[in-house]
Amino acid sequence: MALSFAPTKSTLGTSRAQVSRAQKTSRPVVCSAHGAGDIVKKVSETAAAVAAASLIAGAANAVTFDELQGLTYLQVKGTGVANTCPTLSTGGDGSTLKAGSYQISGMCIEPTAFKVKEESQFKEGTSEFVKTKLMTRLTYTLDGLSGKMTVGSDGSVDFKKDNEGIDFAPTTVQLPGGERVPFLFTFKQFAGKGTVDGFSGDFTVPSYRGSSFLDPKGRGGSTGYDTAVGLPAKGDAEELLKENIKSTAALKGSAVFSVAKVDSGTGEVAGIFESVQPSDTDLGAKVPKDVKITGVWYGQIS
Repeated sequence: MALSFAPTKSTLGTSRAQVSRAQKTSRPVVCSAHGAGDIVKKVSETAAAVAAASLIAGAANAVTFDELQGLTYLQVKGTGVANTCPTLSTGGDGSTLKAGSYQISGMCIEPTAFKVKEESQFKEGTSEFVKTKLMTRLTYTLDGLSGKMTVGSDGSVDFKKDNEGIDFAPTTVQLPGGERVPFLFTFKQFAGKGTVDGFSGDFTVPSYRGSSFLDPKGRGGSTGYDTAVGLPAKGDAEELLKENIKSTAALKGSAVFSVAKVDSGTGEVAGIFESVQPSDTDLGAKVPKDVKITGVWYGQIS
């Protein structure tokens, strides 16, 4: 099922406002997300409309990089600003990014909306992404990332993320029915190709828990019991196999980034992104759900 990505000024402004209100009040599995070409096409169609005025500089807690650097610890503490990316209100759109090879540093990726794919309650219904409630505190933004971007004379983009910075954040959201879905928000080893209006690629999603984690029965991947000691007669039963044999295999996710704003004077870029990645598998015991994450990103180019 192809992903649909058509952000507008109103929807992106609303999603970020929701975040602001929230501040106040080895069985490899591949994420089923695909159709990156459709995503890039729709991102390209809406990037000009997004422009950046309300998208990148319209949030209540919006601060520029220089303003953020001028804040003290006490000014940041308890405000949620530490969980937001710097904004960019000057410069031109993505088409003003000149051809060449760039090093991106200080890259920040801030989600503004989380959705989880749910099966339809009707017999012949289709699965769809539903809105969720964020249960994690304001610790889900990725920061300090870096990467290399090559822009061709024809507007093509080749981006590869470096293995630096805080590139993962354990996050939990709650579905309307009350079920909680934990996942490891990340972009590890992301490599994307496309244009400034939309470059897409895959990334690696490590296991939410490590091999030394012990479940309530004392079973783990690299330590602990082999089976549930309270059920010695059924220790090797087939229905308990997935609970006994722990898997920390890395999964795969897909993402598309768009450059919406470029300030050649300050060397800053900003834009929007959308990713779809699998949720936690409870060390291989559960089938992961698809989690769709949309938001904004910021970086400095040199």
